[in-house]
Amino acid sequence: MHIERTVTVRVRDGLHARPATHFVKLAKTFQSDVEVERSGRAANAKSSVKLMLLGVKEDDEILLKADGEDAAAAVDALAAFVATPEAGQENPNGGAAADAQVPAAAPAAPVATASGCDAVSPAGIPASEGTAFGPVFAFFPEVIADAPRALAPDEVEPEINRHRAAVNATARSLFDRKAAPDLTAEDAAIIDALIDVARDIDLMNDIHARIGTGLDAVTATLRAGQALSASFEEMEDAYIRARAEDVRSLTRNVALTLLGRKEVSLADMPDGAIVVADELGAWDLAKARLSSIGGIVCRKGTPTSHVSIMARAHGIPAVVGASVDEATLKAAARVAVDGRTGRIWVDPDAAAIAEIEASIAAEREARAALDAYRALEPHTRDGRRIEVAANLGSLREIDAAKANGAMGVGLFRTEFLFMERKALPSEDEQADVYTRLAQAFAPHPVVVRTLDVGGDKPVVGINFPKEENPFLGWRGVRMCLERQDVFKPQLKALLRAAVVGNIKVMVPMIADLDEIRAVRGLIADCRAELEAAGTPHADFELGIMMETPAAALLADAFARQVSFFSIGTNDLTQYIMAVDRLNPRVATLNRTEHPAVMKAIAMICDAAKEAGIWVGVCGEAASRPDLIPEFVRLGVTELSMSPVSIPRAKRCITEI
Repeated sequence: MHIERTVTVRVRDGLHARPATHFVKLAKTFQSDVEVERSGRAANAKSSVKLMLLGVKEDDEILLKADGEDAAAAVDALAAFVATPEAGQENPNGGAAADAQVPAAAPAAPVATASGCDAVSPAGIPASEGTAFGPVFAFFPEVIADAPRALAPDEVEPEINRHRAAVNATARSLFDRKAAPDLTAEDAAIIDALIDVARDIDLMNDIHARIGTGLDAVTATLRAGQALSASFEEMEDAYIRARAEDVRSLTRNVALTLLGRKEVSLADMPDGAIVVADELGAWDLAKARLSSIGGIVCRKGTPTSHVSIMARAHGIPAVVGASVDEATLKAAARVAVDGRTGRIWVDPDAAAIAEIEASIAAEREARAALDAYRALEPHTRDGRRIEVAANLGSLREIDAAKANGAMGVGLFRTEFLFMERKALPSEDEQADVYTRLAQAFAPHPVVVRTLDVGGDKPVVGINFPKEENPFLGWRGVRMCLERQDVFKPQLKALLRAAVVGNIKVMVPMIADLDEIRAVRGLIADCRAELEAAGTPHADFELGIMMETPAAALLADAFARQVSFFSIGTNDLTQYIMAVDRLNPRVATLNRTEHPAVMKAIAMICDAAKEAGIWVGVCGEAASRPDLIPEFVRLGVTELSMSPVSIPRAKRCITEI
C-alpha cells in the first residue's frame, strides 16, 4: 500500500532535534518505509539526522509518503504529530521548550585582563544568565589523529561489528546517565536526542559503507562525523546548525571507545570551577556533576547549542563564542563570567574582583528573595488567598511543578496522552495517569481538561474531516460528544482517579448550554456503569473552559450549571479579537489586555461571583505581573501557569 499526504507543520519552531527524535521514534513503530519531502528534497523519516537536515520549519508544507501494510496508519500518526504545536517539546517547566528560549545577544563586551586593561577583541555571546567566579578547569581534549588503516576483505565484517559494539556502548553510557538525580526531564530529552543521533540508521550506513571500502572503523567514524557535521553547519537555521557540535562529540566518543581510550571528563572537576573549553558537547556536560559547575566559557558554540540549553536549565552562567585565545584560557588560574552581558575576566585584578563579587552577592540575594515564595501560600494584603497552580502536559513535569511551589494543577492537557500513539489510550491507561497525578499533588486540587483536539491537532483513531478553519470546527467538546467511544472511557478514568485525589474536570470549547447538559448526562451514565461493575469511583467538580465569546456572553447561565470557570486567555483573546494568534501580521491585536478581552473577563468573573462559584485563569496571561493585580481585582482566585513562573507570581500577589 502506498499513501501520500501533504500536511502543514505546526510543531513549534519546526522539526529540530527533540521533535525530530520523537517523530523518528513514532515512525519506527510502523513497518512501512516512510519518507518526508520538503521543497523537492526527501529524507528517511526513520533517520533523525536526515530529517533535521531537511530544515523543516513551523508552517512549512511537507509531503509524507509511506509504503507498506500499515502505511495509512503511519501517515495518520505522523500527520497528527506535525499538526501539534507542542509535539516533542518535552519542556519540564510546562512552557515553551527551553531550546526556544535563547537570550538576546548583548552588545559585545571586553575581556578584562589581569592588568585591569580591556582587550581589543569582544568577549563572547551571552548563553545563560548569571555571574560566576572561580578556579579554571581547562577542558581541551586531545585531537584524534586521522591515521587510516587499510582492511583486508575478511576484516570488513568484524570491523563493522566492532563499530556496532562501540555505538551500543556509547548509547548505554548516555542511557545510564539519564537516571542521575541531578538531571531534569529537559536534560533527559536532550540525552534521548543524542542517543538517537548515535544510532541513526543513515549515519550507521554511511560509516559501514566506508568500512566496506577497506577503511578502519575509527577513521570511517571520524570522517562520516566530519561530513555530517559540515552538512549541519551549512544549514540556515541556527538551532539546526548547532547540532554539528553534537555529531562531532558523539562520533569522537565512538572513536575513543574503538581505540580503548578514556576521554577527559568533566566529572573530575572541583566544585565551583569555571569550565573553559574550545567547544563543549551535550555529551561532555551530561557526564558532569552539574551542581559542581560554577560557570562555562567556550570559544565556540551558540546560545542554541545543547550545552547552552542545559546551562540555562540548571542556572549555570555561560558565555559562548568567546574571543579569547586557547593559550590564554589554558594558562589562566581564575576566570569570571557574566552570562547576561557576555563579559569575561581572565585572572582579574582586585578592583575587578570586587565588582564581580558584588554582582554575585546581588544575584544571590535576588534568588533567595524569590525562593522564599516557593513554599508560600500567597495572600493579598487584604487577606485574600490566591491559589497558584501549574499547567502540565505530562507526568514528567510533576517534579518541576512541585519544586517551584505549585499549589496543585490548574490545567492538565490530556491530549498528550493521545499523541504519538498507534491506538487510543484505554480507560485503564488513562486512570493510571490521572491517579498518579492526583496522588502527586494531594491534597491540592488537580484540574484536568478533557480531550481538546481537532483538525489542527488530530489523533490516531479519530477521523477528522478536512476543514477550512479547524479552530472553529469539529473540536473539543463538539467532537467528544459525537465520539462517545472516546469520551466515555476518559470520563470513567477521571471518576476512578477521583477516589485518591482532589480531581476537578473542565470541558473545553463550550459555546452552548446543551453541550454542558449533555456532558453531565454522560457523566451520570459513566457513574452508573462503574457502579454496576463494582468499580471504585468518586464524584468530581465539573467546570468549563471560558474561551469562546458565546461562553462569556452566557456566563450567568453557565455559572448555574457548573462548579467553576477556568479562563483560557489564549483562545478567548483569539476569538474575541478575531485574530489568528499564529499570524504575525495581526499580532498587535492579539492582546489579552485589550479592553474588549478584559471586559469579557470581567463579565465572566461577575457571573461567577453572583453564582458563588470560583474562577481561575489558565492561559499565558495568568503569569503576567502587569495583569495579575487586575485578575485578582476582578475576583479570580486561582492562577495556573508554567512552573518556572510560579514564585514570581506568588510574590506579585503578596504585593497587591
